[in-house]
Amino acid sequence: MLKTKLTEMLGAKHPIIQGGMGPYSTNKLAAAVANAGAVGLISTSGLVFGVPQAAEMLTGGETGTPYEVLKKLLYRIKEETKEAKGIFGINCMVSAEMAPGARDIIQAVIDARNEDPEMRAGLRVIVTSAGDPMAWADMIKPSGVKWFHVVPSVRHAQRCERAGVDAIIASGHEGGFHIAWEPVHTMVLLPAVVDAVKTPVIGAGGFCDGATLVAALALGAVGVQMGTRFLATKESDFLQLHKDQIVKSGDRDTIVARGLVGPARYLRNDASRELAALTVSKAPNLFLGQPDDLTTIDRELLDKEMEGFIATFAGDETKAVMAGGEVAQRIDDIPTVKELVDSIVKHAEEIIRKLPREFVA
Repeated sequence: MLKTKLTEMLGAKHPIIQGGMGPYSTNKLAAAVANAGAVGLISTSGLVFGVPQAAEMLTGGETGTPYEVLKKLLYRIKEETKEAKGIFGINCMVSAEMAPGARDIIQAVIDARNEDPEMRAGLRVIVTSAGDPMAWADMIKPSGVKWFHVVPSVRHAQRCERAGVDAIIASGHEGGFHIAWEPVHTMVLLPAVVDAVKTPVIGAGGFCDGATLVAALALGAVGVQMGTRFLATKESDFLQLHKDQIVKSGDRDTIVARGLVGPARYLRNDASRELAALTVSKAPNLFLGQPDDLTTIDRELLDKEMEGFIATFAGDETKAVMAGGEVAQRIDDIPTVKELVDSIVKHAEEIIRKLPREFVA
C-alpha cells in the first residue's frame, strides 16, 4: 500500500485523484473512484454554465439551482460511498467568467459539511482551477475543508502557497481539455513546482498507470490526478462514443483548439480539426500564449465550440469535439474503476520493489 502526504491529508487509501473534467458530468464516476479507495471529484462547471441539452446528465436528474443540485448530489454520493468510507470532493473553476457561480458551488460544499457530521467524513476536498486562488482564501480556509488548486506554472504555484492552499496540482500541457496558455509539460513543470514551494504537490497531465505514478513520486509529488484514464472506465458518466474514441486514439491523435476559457486539448477527429482551424483564423493569439476572454472572442468561434460540446453530450459523432489528453494513445481498454485503481497501485508497488534490485546507487 502506497502511503504519502496525500493519503495522510485526505484519509484516502491510494494517492490518486480523479480529475473534475468539466463541463462534463462525473457524478457516477466520483462515487466509483471513492469506493475504489482513490479520491473522486464531482465536476461542477457544467452546473454553473448550464447546458439544457445535457441537463439530466449534469444534474443526475436533480432539480433546482446549481447550489441546490450540488447539495443533493453530495448527499447522494455520501450514501453511495458510506460503506467503503470513500473520500470525495468537487472541482470548481474560479475564472472571472465562473466566479459568481463558483461562490454558490463552494458555499454548497461548506453548508453540506456544516449540516451533517457524516458528510465531513467523506467530503474532504475542494479543488479550484482556472483562476486566481488568492480571491478564494477568505471563503475556503475557515471552513476546514482541504483546499487544492490547479496550476500551470511555478509563478502560479507560488501564489497558491501565499494563498494558503493545502496542496498544489501541477498540471502539464499534455493534459486533456483545459490546458495552460504556455506549453510547459509535466516532466519540466512538476519537478520545478516541487522545488519552488514547500506545499505538497500533486502531478497531473499524462498519468495513467503504475509506472507514471512512480515517476511522479520520484519527481517529488505526493500523488497524481488523472482525467482521461478515468474517463475510459465502465462507470464513467461519459458516453460510449467518447470512451471508444480514447481507446482508438493513437500516436499524435490529440489537437489543441479553443475551449470555453482558453486553450483545450481534444481527441483528433474532423470536428476538432475544424475547430482548431477556426481557432487559428479567429483567435490566433491562443497559440502565442496571449490570454483572451469571452468578451473579445469572435462569436462564430464560440458558437462552434458550443456546437461541439452539445454534439458530444448528444452522442453525435460527426460533430462532437471530445476532450482528451495525450495519454489517450496509451489507453487500450475500458476497465471498471476498481480494476483500474487496483492495477495501477499493484503495478506501482511492483516497480518500487524491483528498483533496488535493478539499480545500485
